[in-house]
Amino acid sequence: MSYKNLYTGRVALRQGKFSLFPVGDSLTFAPMTKKVYLNKKISRRIEGGHPWIFANEVNMVDEDVEAGGIVEVYTHDKKFVGKGYINPQSQILVRLLTRDKSATIDESFFYGRLKEAWEYRQRLGYTENCRLVFGEADFLPALIIDKFNDYFVIQTLSLGIDRWKPAIVKALEQLFQPKGIYERNDVPVRELEGLPQQKGFLTAPFDTRIVIRENGLQLQVDLENGQKTGYFLDQHDNRRAIRHIVKGADVLGAFCYTGSFETHAAYYGAKSVLGLDISENAVLQARHNAALNGLEGICRYEAVNAFDALKQWSREGRQYDVVMLDPPAFTKSRGTIEKALTGYKEINLRGMKLVKKGGFLVTSSCTNLVSPEMFLETIQQAAKDARRQLRQVSFQAQASDHPIIQGWENTNYLKFLIVQVL
Repeated sequence: MSYKNLYTGRVALRQGKFSLFPVGDSLTFAPMTKKVYLNKKISRRIEGGHPWIFANEVNMVDEDVEAGGIVEVYTHDKKFVGKGYINPQSQILVRLLTRDKSATIDESFFYGRLKEAWEYRQRLGYTENCRLVFGEADFLPALIIDKFNDYFVIQTLSLGIDRWKPAIVKALEQLFQPKGIYERNDVPVRELEGLPQQKGFLTAPFDTRIVIRENGLQLQVDLENGQKTGYFLDQHDNRRAIRHIVKGADVLGAFCYTGSFETHAAYYGAKSVLGLDISENAVLQARHNAALNGLEGICRYEAVNAFDALKQWSREGRQYDVVMLDPPAFTKSRGTIEKALTGYKEINLRGMKLVKKGGFLVTSSCTNLVSPEMFLETIQQAAKDARRQLRQVSFQAQASDHPIIQGWENTNYLKFLIVQVL
């Protein structure tokens, strides 16, 4: 090693940029992990283990941190908190990956986390189709992986996890030998991280219209153009929950998308099923799903505005034995929660008016900013205005392959309610 290089290394060392350690008879310089120091008063959320650290919770950051790079987080008095990836452009400055100081964040780290996530799903019986990785709940913030038979769909929603996409793909190939992996990063939230929206193949191209089996049914999933990752796996168990109340029933399903609830209703013995969705493409796929299972004689679909139809038909006095409501999220901002609650109250009020006395309302909310308590209160207010009494049959969250960690609001997002309308 030359004197000049040694001098440069010593300067860099004094500036805190490198660590100096011997390799054989020479000296080697390795970049030091950058550090982040929190404010003196930290939130209970951080103390409770939540992986998100917002920019306004940080007191000091080492100079020249690399966006998307790994940093160590400390309290104001230099007690270790965890390691995670940083993005100065994001409101969520750091997303923690581990609270173990000895852990090394490398390819094997991500392989291990994916292996643990798969073992968890296997223990619960979710092996054919499942959410393999549910972001923070699987200690891989901003990463979503859905498994559809032998095909996988990935979303990397932050800069930090996006950088590890090759390692994640490699781990999936080692664990599953998949037939194909597809990227669905065509979501606006990536732009908040300074990332482009994009989608495409991460393996050799394949036909992205695949058929899965769920609860004994065949359902087509469009991995390339379907909503989210192509299919809403989170309602897997909830679709099975309607099996008793739909037998011999006339069923109306609003916001039906590709007809998964409606196809289940027909499969479980409904007399007639009508599904409504504003999307012509969704309705075409819903009809295809009914035909795949020989249920096209029971299921009928219309491409209409479900909000308008519910309002008009309730005025006309139409009646159904079961009304199912599965609307999209009404808000992604805390500033519009009240508006969202008004929307939920309105569609549930209209839905209740369409239910025969003694029939059933099946209703959902996937808005994570609306708590379970807020949702139930909104349904009760709708019942009061509709002058109907409700008897709760079931109240559930998302399927268990989307695990919930108490105190982490973003992991407890789906509300699914069945009530008898009296």
